[in-house]
Amino acid sequence: MPRKISWFTGGILMALLILFTFSVWGANRPIGASTYVPYFAGVIFGLDPQHYEYMAQIEKPGAWEGVMLIGAFLGGLFMSLFVTKTFRFSVIPHLWKERKNHSVASRLFWSFVSGFVMIVGARLAGGCTSGHFLSGASQIAVSGLIFGGIVMATVIVTGRLFYKKK
Repeated sequence: MPRKISWFTGGILMALLILFTFSVWGANRPIGASTYVPYFAGVIFGLDPQHYEYMAQIEKPGAWEGVMLIGAFLGGLFMSLFVTKTFRFSVIPHLWKERKNHSVASRLFWSFVSGFVMIVGARLAGGCTSGHFLSGASQIAVSGLIFGGIVMATVIVTGRLFYKKK
């Protein structure tokens, strides 16, 4: 069994997943993830959708995205355990150790900061990166393609600046 899946095979699998979510089980909605965060917060704090307008708006998409995220986690776990056989648990990735430091606190701090910035940006834009990029680009939406190009350029520039060699 190969340790990696080719980009072509991965692209076909992603296309099948998007087709599946639009046609069969996804209640005719695009892939997204960020709505799950406020939905989950509402569940934790017991916010009743009958009393909170926003909770009523996100009740169905938030629950759907939670199921999708659990499926993504289980699918990734299955692939790393049984297909690529590359599963390992690591708080600090190798590249982080090599280019930044060995501090778990530093790694967790920067992960939280970057995740927080991304979720704030996603909520300000009224969507999320995965929904806009994966679903928008797969539908050949001009906004999704432009957004995807900007994301890729930003990832390259940020990665080069953040992970520069010591």
